[in-house]
Amino acid sequence: MDFKNYLLFLLILATALYSNAQEVLTVEEAVKIALENNYQIKTAKNDLRMDETAVTPGQAGMLPQVTASIVDNNSVQNLSQTRVDGTEVERDNAKNSNLSYGVALEWTIFDGLRMFANYEQLKETEKLGEAELKQAILGKVGDVMTTYYDLVQQQQQLSALDSTLLISEQRVELAQNRFTIGKASKLEVLNAQVDLNTDKTQMQRQQELHKNTKILLNEQLARDLKIDFKVIPEIFVDQQLNLEELENQVVEENPQLQAEKISKRISELQLKQIKASRYPSIYVTTGYNIGNSTSELGFSTRSQSNGFNYGFGASLNLFDGFNQNRNEKIGKIALENAEIAIAEQEQSLTSMVNSTYQTYLTNISLMELEEKNESIAKENLDITVEKYRIGIIPTIEFRTAQLNYINAKVRNSNAKYQAKVSEIILKQLAGNLQI
Repeated sequence: MDFKNYLLFLLILATALYSNAQEVLTVEEAVKIALENNYQIKTAKNDLRMDETAVTPGQAGMLPQVTASIVDNNSVQNLSQTRVDGTEVERDNAKNSNLSYGVALEWTIFDGLRMFANYEQLKETEKLGEAELKQAILGKVGDVMTTYYDLVQQQQQLSALDSTLLISEQRVELAQNRFTIGKASKLEVLNAQVDLNTDKTQMQRQQELHKNTKILLNEQLARDLKIDFKVIPEIFVDQQLNLEELENQVVEENPQLQAEKISKRISELQLKQIKASRYPSIYVTTGYNIGNSTSELGFSTRSQSNGFNYGFGASLNLFDGFNQNRNEKIGKIALENAEIAIAEQEQSLTSMVNSTYQTYLTNISLMELEEKNESIAKENLDITVEKYRIGIIPTIEFRTAQLNYINAKVRNSNAKYQAKVSEIILKQLAGNLQI
């Protein structure tokens, strides 16, 4: 083994050891980390927790209100008083005190069924929070998976560029050897060197993009941006998606559409609450009070009381400037808008599924075509390298074969990536993206 080959062996060995030291991050692990760490998902989870906490009969106004109170009033007065019998009373700094405390209960027992509609609205709001959480999860998982497979694609392109760099270096070496023995001109050596430098520049740009995409994925996972890792070497595309099944799943599972349907239900319940104002509101009250008062003025200087009180009340809106009618009309219009929003959302999602599915089919077809092209370009490059090695083809033909191979490999990698992105979007729209 000559010195140059020995150095190459050490470089390959060091690269392998470094690669083994890196974390191999699978897409499942990336999704799991995102679900645990992502800030937007955490916020959506907390919003849902608040909605869940609010679903109680008390929040809906179905339970009685019990209050405890204490009042202590004191005064100091100067009095000058002439009574009916003509006697006069003069008193300075006369003290008076009045202390009362107790417990009171007030319970609305009928309000036109508004409290029941309110309770149902709280439940629907919780369902809306669940749909919004699912949408946030699907959105972030889709972003993470798209970025992840972009890294896989870039990793494949780095591998292709690394291969072409080795070929370009061999070409420079061959051109230099041929020039030394007089079988090639200096121009051939210079062209080979220029092409090698071009490949090195492209390699550095691709490495920069690869590192920046790693930072983006770490950001999406809400972890240390400097964590280094590797991704799996290949992209596998689900080629069995069916358009009719996807359309049905969109109607049944898409969280955006489900959120619109829940919003319509909330509008219905809000209208019920508005209509409840046409009925009387009935409430009962009870309590226990203790009172104690002292006074240095008047005929009674001290009194004390305690005992229960109870009663009921009712109120009915007889006229409010026609606001009741207006509010009901507004509620009905809001309900109509909710129905329109559902139809619009369903049409938009169905259109998106259909167009994305066509892109998906095209990408799968291109994926198969580019895989064949890469195989042909590789065979062509192998033949061209051997012909160039023995000096029977010109430099430009060698370079063309080399570029054809790298371009075919990049196109193949990109076709798989685009097909995978189409698959992710379709499953995301259908609400069945595996998480």
